[in-house]
Amino acid sequence: MAISWGTIKSLLITLGPFLLPKAIALYRNARASSSRASGQPRITPLSKPALRSILLLLSASLLLFAYAVVPALAPENIFVATQSRLQIPTDVLFTRLASLRRPSHALTAVDEALRAKFVNLESRLLYLQYGPDVLAHCPFCGGLDDPKNPAGTYYFYYALPALLAPHLANLIVASIATTPGLLGSSAEKRPGSSSSGNGRRWRSLAATSAVALAALDIYLTQSYNAGGNARATRLAEVDMFYWRSRAARYVFLGLVDAALAALVYLSSTNRAFLRPPSVADRAGAVAARLVGARAKLGAAGVVRNSVVRDAELRARLVEYWVSEAECVREAREDREVLEGVNDALVNRIRIQDIERDAERYALGMLPRLEEEERERGSGSGGGGGGGGGGDDKGTVEETVRETIVG
Repeated sequence: MAISWGTIKSLLITLGPFLLPKAIALYRNARASSSRASGQPRITPLSKPALRSILLLLSASLLLFAYAVVPALAPENIFVATQSRLQIPTDVLFTRLASLRRPSHALTAVDEALRAKFVNLESRLLYLQYGPDVLAHCPFCGGLDDPKNPAGTYYFYYALPALLAPHLANLIVASIATTPGLLGSSAEKRPGSSSSGNGRRWRSLAATSAVALAALDIYLTQSYNAGGNARATRLAEVDMFYWRSRAARYVFLGLVDAALAALVYLSSTNRAFLRPPSVADRAGAVAARLVGARAKLGAAGVVRNSVVRDAELRARLVEYWVSEAECVREAREDREVLEGVNDALVNRIRIQDIERDAERYALGMLPRLEEEERERGSGSGGGGGGGGGGDDKGTVEETVRETIVG
């Protein structure tokens, strides 16, 4: 049983007000959960591979729309071309058609093949269902009175490759657009991007959509009731199923490509459908940052070691810190600075909390001194050998606390 356009419109009008708010809420919930899982997403610029994928999909979409709406790209409908009703005599129909074949006014090979097949009303109904190419060129279909070919079953089998060809071609284009090996990673990892493969992640959706559209197309074509046109007495009453389904096929395929391009754009720029990085990605990022920090610390140690070993640089370092201490001392002796510090200490800052935090930081910062003191104490049998280490530790801790508090 075929699903008419009126039935589809009735379902949309009835279920649309209920389904549309639910779809919007589902999209918002998915976006909110994605944001909560990975933090506030940072919009990233569109990468060149993602741009190539989007341009390919949009080009395919525009081409499909052109095939759907441009009459010159569609097969000729001889009933529309001659403005003839379905029950017109065959000779009259093709005489009118020959008058349109300029300049020779001669029928083409396809016209002659169709003329040989237009022996009854059933053949014309099959023409409206499967199109001119199937009816004219099917080599194994035989006559409609053949018991092995009930209701033109062989015509349906012959029409299947041409029916599936647009779906297969569109699936290939979508696969290319979401294949990192052919176009580059359509969502390659970039700074600020929490996921990779944002084009590849939509491949399963594209494949599922292609299979669903192809299955629906096959079902509608096979289940179409061509006998409904037998009662049409005027051309306007005839349902040109082949041309209508062809236009709808290309429109829906174009919409799928446009939607896929939009999904690639949104996911590649972190505007939507943001996925949190995997544990391996996060561990790799942390390890890379640790390696970078260690390299910087090593470089800083090398520079400081060079400064300490060189007499001239060491003298300049000492001179700098002496002048720095002098500048700080002079600034603290300024009356306005003293008034501001006193006001902060009295009204806004609790110096006890700062001292406690400084002491905790100093103790946590110098664990090695405790271990060395413990080792020296155990090595000397618990004697006075650990006193010097304790004094050194106390001096360092006091210096750290004074630096933080000051």
